Amino acid sequence: MSDAVVYPPESVYNLLPQEELMNEEETRYMSKYRPKVVLETKSNKQAMRTMGPAKVELPSPDNYLKKRSKEPKLPDRNELSTKVSRTCSDRKPPVPEKTAPPLMGIVTKRNFIKTVTTEPMKPQPASVNSIKGDKQLLENSGLVPKYSKKKHFGKLPKYLQKRIEDEQKALEEYNNFLKEQREQTAMTHVSIEKRKSVLKGLRRTWDQLHREYQALPLILDTMSQKARKEHLESKMMLLENDISLIERFKNIYLPN
Repeated sequence: MSDAVVYPPESVYNLLPQEELMNEEETRYMSKYRPKVVLETKSNKQAMRTMGPAKVELPSPDNYLKKRSKEPKLPDRNELSTKVSRTCSDRKPPVPEKTAPPLMGIVTKRNFIKTVTTEPMKPQPASVNSIKGDKQLLENSGLVPKYSKKKHFGKLPKYLQKRIEDEQKALEEYNNFLKEQREQTAMTHVSIEKRKSVLKGLRRTWDQLHREYQALPLILDTMSQKARKEHLESKMMLLENDISLIERFKNIYLPN
């Protein structure tokens, strides 16, 4: 049963001839620069097939490497003699022998008597920086206070003096301005007698207003009578405030 062939069911359409379908393969993309790239790769590979260049000039057997050919050569003696004769002067006299007498009458620039009588030179003070003995002079090391020996040590520089003078000038101008303002807004002291007379006058006026206020009728019918009463009350209130203010302070100042 396994080898049996299974046919499709019988149909009229199966009797018609059918065209065979061919699987058309899709054309693959090919670059137009492909042959050029292939030629370049072939040329590069051909050049690198051998170790080193393909054509090398072989050295001739006559030009072989000789012994000590690469060592530096000294110039000839003739050349050296000509150079020395041009640069150096005449030769110095030879060293005198031990048995030769000393030369007399030679004058030197150095005064031996002066050098013997003068004091020996003192060593310059220096500071040692490291264990190995590296040292430097104290004068240039910055450890010695050389600035205190200057002529202008302890004096103010010019720019500071000018700044102080400008500040003093500005302070004087400000003080003069304040003085002028005080003079313009000066205040005079009220004497005790004047204070008493002012208090006496204020109380007198208050008494007069109080007398008028008491003379008003009990029933105020008209608007004029009500306005008169309010006017007297406001005046009496102001006078009471002034009297209490003057009685509270003994020293009173008034602007000019």
